[in-house]
Amino acid sequence: SKMTVKAVKMPCTTPNVYTKVPDGGWGWTIAFAFFFVEALTYGIIKSFGVFFNDLMESFDETNSRISWIISICVFVQTFTAPLSTVLSNRFGHRFVVMAGGVLISTGMVTASFARTVVDMYVTIGVISGLGYCLSFLPTVTILSQYFDKRRSLVTAVASTGECFAVFSFAPAITALKEQIGWRYSLLSVGVLQLSIVICGSLLQPLIIKEQEEVKAQPPEEPTETKYMLENEQTRTSIESIDSGVEITTSPSNVPGNTKAEPKSEEPKEHVQILVENNSTPPEPKTKLLDFSVMRDYSFICYAFFGLFATLGFFAPSLYIIPLSLSLGIGKDHSAYILSAMAIAEVFGRVSAGWVLNKKPIRKIYIELICVVLLSVALFAFPFASEFWGLMTCSIFFGFMLGTVAGTHIPLLAEDDVVGIAKMSSAAGVYVFIQSLAGLAGPPLAGVLVDTTQNYSSAFYSCAAGMVLGAVFLSLVRPCKAGLCHSQQQRSEESAAEVVPDLPDDFIEMDIGKAENSGKGCDSV
Repeated sequence: SKMTVKAVKMPCTTPNVYTKVPDGGWGWTIAFAFFFVEALTYGIIKSFGVFFNDLMESFDETNSRISWIISICVFVQTFTAPLSTVLSNRFGHRFVVMAGGVLISTGMVTASFARTVVDMYVTIGVISGLGYCLSFLPTVTILSQYFDKRRSLVTAVASTGECFAVFSFAPAITALKEQIGWRYSLLSVGVLQLSIVICGSLLQPLIIKEQEEVKAQPPEEPTETKYMLENEQTRTSIESIDSGVEITTSPSNVPGNTKAEPKSEEPKEHVQILVENNSTPPEPKTKLLDFSVMRDYSFICYAFFGLFATLGFFAPSLYIIPLSLSLGIGKDHSAYILSAMAIAEVFGRVSAGWVLNKKPIRKIYIELICVVLLSVALFAFPFASEFWGLMTCSIFFGFMLGTVAGTHIPLLAEDDVVGIAKMSSAAGVYVFIQSLAGLAGPPLAGVLVDTTQNYSSAFYSCAAGMVLGAVFLSLVRPCKAGLCHSQQQRSEESAAEVVPDLPDDFIEMDIGKAENSGKGCDSV
């Protein structure tokens, strides 16, 4: 007797096959994983401001040099986005995210033993920055593939992990530093980030296979008339123009029961011929990275929006605690301001997802309104002079930041930008373009602070970038509408050129042959 061993596959190792986008299913598990990936990536980056003054005192460095730690981290994270896309298309999202979790933890743990600020540039900036890219981008990409109608709402709610992380990590790390110091606190954060590997193991790939329509053949009617042609090699092109199919009437090719249907005045329907083939055609190769999105003017405008808007994403959370300390606010109250900003960001993300989930609605215009209000929030910070004023500005900024930060990448899947088919490659290119602002934003703010000796100048630079971003965002929809119109005109012109010029007597000749053959059969 032979023993049969059946391989048992884990539920997360095989792809899920659906006939359409599930809008749920295993997507809820991926949304849960994305929540924690957000918390352990962007949540830690935004909470890094609690180490700012400790690093300045320990390494005896200026604001701008310490700012380069997060700047290099954000730059590497965004600059290597195309690499993340290529690796995800080649090896799968799960493997890439798990590898990213290992890199993040390695960089943070090693940074806790750093002796100079240059060591922090390499460990947190380069190693952890690469890990952040490999962990975040594949997770948000595969989450967008699992949802269609609920995409905006689910992505917005899942991205609140970043806000809950800032809300909980900022006071917790501040209290932990008082007990064990900033080095062991940073070591603890690095060990905690290793749990990204568990989140990455839950990313099950998705395959969409559309059902093929199988048309039932009509019942066969009794044969009344058979066409017999004198020459076996004769081919008739009757109805070849109507159906697009050439019919060979040689006895070796015609089936035994061939029925002749009388011609009617009604227009002919297209005939669908199903051929059963045992050999499956080879699947088309998937491009590892599609740069064709760079020819789309609407995407170019959207990429410039991301480029300038990134200036206002990280610097406020990085400088809010130093700004509050410069106003004479205590360390504990400064941490509460950062936590309040995080709570407001949660409500902003959920509210934006709920609004964008409504149909019909032009999502790109809602995003534009949120960006304009976010610019106003950044301009309001320099006018705050005490705790409650700064708290009010932080809550307003946090809410508006949530509406933009939680939706600007998922909006790439909308038809107003590139669409879901090019979402993966577009996200890689889009985040890559953001890398320039991620590199220049925090150091630029640091240089302004060192020059003016006033933290308000950092918020002015962020506000100026956000205004430029709003200008480019307002051009996305007009560019898309103009591009679609020009493509439609080109397709109509090409279709007109494809139609061949047929002789007038072509159809008459074929019909005449058919009538003569029919008379010959009747006489027989």
